[in-house]
Amino acid sequence: MSMVMTPDELKARKRRNVWIALSIAAFIVLVFAITLAKLGAGVLERPL
Repeated sequence: MSMVMTPDELKARKRRNVWIALSIAAFIVLVFAITLAKLGAGVLERPL
């Protein structure tokens, strides 16, 4: 049994999903920035 959502509910779901995705992306960037700050920026300049 599936539930039929109104257009307003679909819009709200999409908006909520976009905010969740942006929040996760911001968290990943924050963790990356903290990691670089702790390790030092020189970690990116090392030879592979």
